[in-house]
Amino acid sequence: MRRPQDKRILCSNRRARYEYEIEEVMEAGIVLTGTEVKSLREGKADLKDSYAAIAKGEAYLWGCHISPYAAGNRFNPDPNRTRKLLLHHEEIMKLMGKVQEKGLTLIPLSIYVVGRHIKIELALARGKKLYDKRETLKQRAMTKEMAQLTRGRADRG
Repeated sequence: MRRPQDKRILCSNRRARYEYEIEEVMEAGIVLTGTEVKSLREGKADLKDSYAAIAKGEAYLWGCHISPYAAGNRFNPDPNRTRKLLLHHEEIMKLMGKVQEKGLTLIPLSIYVVGRHIKIELALARGKKLYDKRETLKQRAMTKEMAQLTRGRADRG
């Protein structure tokens, strides 16, 4: 039986939850070279404009920038190369159906380490309209204001 292992987040897409409405989250493995792993462990990656898509029956990650490892030699790969995602065939088929049917997008939320494996957290998401983003900001501001008011009353009483 496997022991539960801690997740150590290496890189996260902080704007994703603001720009997209997340419907489902899943975990996938990612194919990397040795120098990419070392660079990721140093936290030198960017998921800002990246997305995942399914091509030829396999899942790939596009637009993820992993900086070249500083102590690496001439075998450092292209920082913006397409990387293959490791998913079961059934998961890929399910994702393909949802992306085509509902008009959803696959976006990476974070890259993290579980044990000795590097995983990526993918989300099936729908892009928010500008008014949805404004509504989210209003809700967040109201919640924050209510929390401050209740804290203020608790301090006085």
